[in-house]
Amino acid sequence: AHGGIDDEDALEAVAWQYLLLVNPDDEDAALEQFAAFQRGLDEAGERADHALLLRDATDWKAGFHVGEDDAQGLMEALDELAARWRLRIDWGLDDDAREAPDTTELLQAAFAQLREHHLSLWTLDTGEATLAGWITRERDEEAMHLVAGALGMPARPGVG
Repeated sequence: AHGGIDDEDALEAVAWQYLLLVNPDDEDAALEQFAAFQRGLDEAGERADHALLLRDATDWKAGFHVGEDDAQGLMEALDELAARWRLRIDWGLDDDAREAPDTTELLQAAFAQLREHHLSLWTLDTGEATLAGWITRERDEEAMHLVAGALGMPARPGVG
């Protein structure tokens, strides 16, 4: 098992806590994503990658996963997630800019602006040439550290 959780019931309990943290005040969304996670577990069987299944279940709903150079995709995904809190991220882009903005700078801008609203932008080390993460309430950082660690998800608030 990934993340040191061998018992399937314990895994599902920790996955549920993760989904509640990334879907605050939206238990219906968490339930829908949990069902997708469980389907993925059933299909993958013993070789299931729990972190990957959760990432897939939450992608574009409560999380993001884009290519590390996909500035447009990153902005669209984070705009979608920020809208859940009725927030808009000011990307500070020049309309005349000829080249795509740096994704690290975009993540830093999003983190700073979300922090003003007591939210935390988390980034996940995917081990791939991708950017992934989610948004939680700032007050839930300690809980998210514990849950992400238990799930074997190397994540941190801010830019990884």
